[in-house]
Amino acid sequence: MDARTAPEQARAPAASSLPARAGVGFKNVHFADIDASAPDIGFFEIHAENYMGAGGPPHAQLMQLRRDFPLSIHGVGLSIGGAEPLDRDHLRRVKSVVDRYAPAAFSEHLAWSTQGARFLNDLLPLPYSATTLAHVVAHVDEVQEALGRPILLENPAAYLRFKSSDYSEIEFLREIVRRTDCRLLLDVTNAYVSATNLAFSAEDYIDAFPMRYVDEIHLAGYAEDADEIGDPLLIDAHCAPVQDQIWRLYDRALARRGPVATLIEWDNDIPTFALLSAQAARAELLLDKVRSPLKTALDRTPS
Repeated sequence: MDARTAPEQARAPAASSLPARAGVGFKNVHFADIDASAPDIGFFEIHAENYMGAGGPPHAQLMQLRRDFPLSIHGVGLSIGGAEPLDRDHLRRVKSVVDRYAPAAFSEHLAWSTQGARFLNDLLPLPYSATTLAHVVAHVDEVQEALGRPILLENPAAYLRFKSSDYSEIEFLREIVRRTDCRLLLDVTNAYVSATNLAFSAEDYIDAFPMRYVDEIHLAGYAEDADEIGDPLLIDAHCAPVQDQIWRLYDRALARRGPVATLIEWDNDIPTFALLSAQAARAELLLDKVRSPLKTALDRTPS
């Protein structure tokens, strides 16, 4: 049987109650359109760090949104991949946002982004070594204990490979899940960006990814550049419509995973809400494609 169509083993218990639908990242410039149109969107996702203030319009908007739609919270500043201890104050602020909004899922990145008291404006890579694994496992355990829930950990976009790595990225993610009982967020665009930049097969990566632990998928448009010798260099910029290559990989992932919550990320050069919704509608069509055979099979199962 082809790896793409081979059924997954029994699904691991979910860390998310998000619907298996397409959602979008919430931007406050879209609030009036959302409020006026009551769009058919599966869920909204926010960055925790944008809601760490005590109140004001951002929280008023989000409280209203939360009444009508499921919510996913995505962290970008916990530096789970870092060698230094987690910033306890930052974790406390994340917990405050999570407690306030009781999201259907909370996710973070397999990356690091702090140096001492400095927050760096990037999600930086890490070597996949036994030493790093110990740090990541300890940090995931600490975050999950603080939040009182399992988290989803996202695969990174990579621009270099460390010689000191002892694991492949997928082996590293599997081991984190085994040791912490966290779940995974598969960023299909990150997989394609990494594959292009590091010259490996994105299809092979999707075929090997541990889909039984995936509770959410991210899709985004990337930016194209070139390195110093003229080879293609892709940037995970969240600045454009999802490209055809990403849609094909997403279709491949769904063939293995089945329907799952899927987010359209668009954080730079923010489009109209109509364009963002159209991207979500395209994802919904692909979700419907894998839903239909599943529904048919269930309908045919004797009661």
